[in-house]
Amino acid sequence: MMRTTPGWTVAPEPFDSPVAAALWRAYYTEVSDRWYQLHEGHATDPAELEREIAADPGAYLAPPDGVLLVARYEGEPVGTAGVRLLAANTAELKRVFLLKETRGRGGAAPLVAAAEDAARALGAERIVLDTRGDLVEARALYARLGYAETEPHNDEIYADHWFGKSLVQAGQAGQAGQAG
Repeated sequence: MMRTTPGWTVAPEPFDSPVAAALWRAYYTEVSDRWYQLHEGHATDPAELEREIAADPGAYLAPPDGVLLVARYEGEPVGTAGVRLLAANTAELKRVFLLKETRGRGGAAPLVAAAEDAARALGAERIVLDTRGDLVEARALYARLGYAETEPHNDEIYADHWFGKSLVQAGQAGQAGQAG
Protein backbone atom coordinates (compact mmCIF):
# COMPACT_ATOMS: atom_id res chain seq x y z
CA MET A 1 0.00 0.00 0.00
CA MET A 2 3.03 2.30 -0.17
CA ARG A 3 3.04 4.77 -3.07
CA THR A 4 6.03 6.70 -4.33
CA THR A 5 6.28 9.87 -6.40
CA PRO A 6 9.63 11.70 -6.77
CA GLY A 7 10.36 13.17 -3.34
CA TRP A 8 7.12 11.75 -1.89
CA THR A 9 6.20 8.57 -0.06
CA VAL A 10 2.84 7.64 1.41
CA ALA A 11 2.51 4.79 3.89
CA PRO A 12 0.28 3.64 6.76
CA GLU A 13 0.98 5.03 10.22
CA PRO A 14 -0.68 4.23 13.56
CA PHE A 15 -3.35 6.87 14.23
CA ASP A 16 -1.91 7.43 17.72
CA SER A 17 1.79 7.71 16.83
CA PRO A 18 3.68 10.91 17.71
CA VAL A 19 3.95 11.70 13.97
CA ALA A 20 0.18 11.30 13.50
CA ALA A 21 -0.54 13.38 16.61
CA ALA A 22 1.68 16.25 15.41
CA LEU A 23 0.08 16.26 11.96
CA TRP A 24 -3.45 16.07 13.46
CA ARG A 25 -2.60 19.13 15.60
CA ALA A 26 -1.31 21.02 12.54
CA TYR A 27 -4.38 20.04 10.48
CA TYR A 28 -6.91 20.88 13.16
CA THR A 29 -5.20 24.16 14.08
CA GLU A 30 -5.22 25.30 10.45
CA VAL A 31 -8.84 24.42 9.65
CA SER A 32 -10.12 25.69 13.00
CA ASP A 33 -8.21 28.97 12.79
CA ARG A 34 -9.39 29.44 9.21
CA TRP A 35 -13.03 29.00 10.29
CA TYR A 36 -12.71 31.35 13.28
CA GLN A 37 -10.86 33.99 11.24
CA LEU A 38 -13.57 33.89 8.57
CA HIS A 39 -16.57 33.87 10.90
CA GLU A 40 -15.39 35.59 14.09
CA GLY A 41 -12.22 37.50 13.15
CA HIS A 42 -9.84 35.71 15.53
CA ALA A 43 -7.83 32.52 15.89
CA THR A 44 -9.15 29.53 17.80
CA ASP A 45 -9.13 29.89 21.58
CA PRO A 46 -6.17 27.75 22.75
CA ALA A 47 -8.25 25.94 25.41
CA GLU A 48 -10.92 25.09 22.83
CA LEU A 49 -8.27 23.89 20.41
CA GLU A 50 -6.86 21.51 23.04
CA ARG A 51 -10.35 20.18 23.91
CA GLU A 52 -11.25 19.56 20.26
CA ILE A 53 -7.95 17.87 19.41
CA ALA A 54 -8.32 15.60 22.46
CA ALA A 55 -11.98 14.88 21.62
CA ASP A 56 -11.13 13.32 18.25
CA PRO A 57 -8.05 11.12 18.61
CA GLY A 58 -8.92 9.32 15.36
CA ALA A 59 -9.40 5.78 16.69
CA TYR A 60 -11.78 5.20 13.75
CA LEU A 61 -8.66 5.27 11.54
CA ALA A 62 -7.32 2.07 13.12
CA PRO A 63 -7.50 -1.39 11.56
CA PRO A 64 -9.50 -3.42 10.81
CA ASP A 65 -11.97 -0.79 9.51
CA GLY A 66 -9.69 2.18 9.04
CA VAL A 67 -6.22 3.35 8.13
CA LEU A 68 -4.23 6.54 8.53
CA LEU A 69 -1.69 7.33 5.85
CA VAL A 70 1.22 9.72 6.31
CA ALA A 71 2.80 11.53 3.39
CA ARG A 72 6.49 12.27 3.64
CA TYR A 73 8.34 14.73 1.46
CA GLU A 74 12.06 14.02 1.23
CA GLY A 75 11.64 11.80 4.29
CA GLU A 76 9.87 14.35 6.50
CA PRO A 77 6.26 13.75 7.60
CA VAL A 78 4.18 16.52 6.04
CA GLY A 79 0.62 15.28 5.56
CA THR A 80 -2.13 12.78 6.21
CA ALA A 81 -5.16 11.10 4.74
CA GLY A 82 -7.42 8.76 6.62
CA VAL A 83 -9.95 6.20 5.46
CA ARG A 84 -12.66 4.47 7.45
CA LEU A 85 -15.40 2.10 6.41
CA LEU A 86 -18.91 3.51 6.77
CA ALA A 87 -20.61 0.43 5.33
CA ALA A 88 -19.49 -2.83 3.74
CA ASN A 89 -18.76 -1.17 0.39
CA THR A 90 -18.43 2.54 1.29
CA ALA A 91 -15.40 4.27 2.80
CA GLU A 92 -15.03 7.83 4.01
CA LEU A 93 -11.98 9.99 3.30
CA LYS A 94 -10.86 11.97 6.37
CA ARG A 95 -8.08 14.36 7.42
CA VAL A 96 -6.62 15.05 3.99
CA PHE A 97 -3.90 17.58 4.75
CA LEU A 98 -0.47 18.76 3.67
CA LEU A 99 1.61 21.30 5.56
CA LYS A 100 1.51 24.68 3.81
CA GLU A 101 5.19 24.66 2.91
CA THR A 102 4.79 21.45 0.88
CA ARG A 103 1.64 22.35 -1.04
CA GLY A 104 2.06 22.76 -4.78
CA ARG A 105 4.83 20.14 -4.95
CA GLY A 106 2.71 17.30 -6.31
CA GLY A 107 1.91 15.47 -3.09
CA ALA A 108 -1.89 15.80 -2.90
CA ALA A 109 -2.79 13.52 -5.81
CA PRO A 110 -0.59 10.59 -4.70
CA LEU A 111 -1.83 11.02 -1.12
CA VAL A 112 -5.49 10.79 -2.18
CA ALA A 113 -4.68 7.93 -4.60
CA ALA A 114 -3.05 6.01 -1.73
CA ALA A 115 -6.18 6.63 0.37
CA GLU A 116 -8.33 5.29 -2.48
CA ASP A 117 -6.09 2.19 -2.66
CA ALA A 118 -6.49 1.75 1.11
CA ALA A 119 -10.28 2.04 0.78
CA ARG A 120 -10.26 -0.64 -1.94
CA ALA A 121 -8.13 -2.87 0.31
CA LEU A 122 -10.83 -2.48 2.99
CA GLY A 123 -13.41 -3.68 0.45
CA ALA A 124 -14.90 -0.33 -0.49
CA GLU A 125 -16.34 0.22 -3.95
CA ARG A 126 -17.18 3.87 -3.28
CA ILE A 127 -15.51 6.64 -1.30
CA VAL A 128 -17.22 9.71 0.14
CA LEU A 129 -16.08 12.82 1.97
CA ASP A 130 -17.34 16.10 3.31
CA THR A 131 -15.70 19.50 3.38
CA ARG A 132 -16.45 23.13 4.10
CA GLY A 133 -17.30 25.92 1.71
CA ASP A 134 -14.26 28.00 2.66
CA LEU A 135 -11.86 25.15 1.86
CA VAL A 136 -11.94 26.03 -1.83
CA GLU A 137 -8.55 24.43 -2.53
CA ALA A 138 -9.81 21.09 -1.19
CA ARG A 139 -12.96 21.26 -3.28
CA ALA A 140 -10.90 22.03 -6.40
CA LEU A 141 -8.55 19.12 -5.64
CA TYR A 142 -11.42 16.65 -5.23
CA ALA A 143 -13.07 17.81 -8.45
CA ARG A 144 -9.74 17.49 -10.30
CA LEU A 145 -9.33 13.94 -8.95
CA GLY A 146 -12.73 12.79 -10.21
CA TYR A 147 -14.94 13.36 -7.17
CA ALA A 148 -18.47 14.63 -7.83
CA GLU A 149 -20.66 16.60 -5.45
CA THR A 150 -23.40 14.47 -3.91
CA GLU A 151 -26.24 14.72 -1.47
CA PRO A 152 -25.14 14.81 2.19
CA HIS A 153 -24.09 11.45 3.61
CA ASN A 154 -23.81 12.77 7.17
CA ASP A 155 -24.99 15.63 9.34
CA GLU A 156 -21.55 17.01 10.17
CA ILE A 157 -22.12 20.51 11.58
CA TYR A 158 -19.30 22.18 9.63
CA ALA A 159 -19.83 20.36 6.31
CA ASP A 160 -21.15 22.40 3.39
CA HIS A 161 -20.18 20.11 0.51
CA TRP A 162 -20.25 16.34 0.10
CA PHE A 163 -18.40 14.39 -2.58
CA GLY A 164 -18.29 10.81 -3.78
CA LYS A 165 -16.32 8.70 -6.22
CA SER A 166 -16.60 5.15 -7.50
CA LEU A 167 -13.55 3.03 -6.74
CA VAL A 168 -14.58 0.34 -9.22
CA GLN A 169 -12.93 0.53 -12.62
CA ALA A 170 -15.21 0.27 -15.66
CA GLY A 171 -15.62 -3.39 -16.51
CA GLN A 172 -14.84 -4.58 -12.96
CA ALA A 173 -18.34 -4.31 -11.57
CA GLY A 174 -19.95 -7.69 -11.34
CA GLN A 175 -16.84 -9.65 -12.35
CA ALA A 176 -16.27 -11.06 -8.88
CA GLY A 177 -19.35 -13.28 -9.18
CA GLN A 178 -18.39 -14.48 -12.67
CA ALA A 179 -15.26 -16.39 -11.68
CA GLY A 180 -15.36 -20.15 -11.49
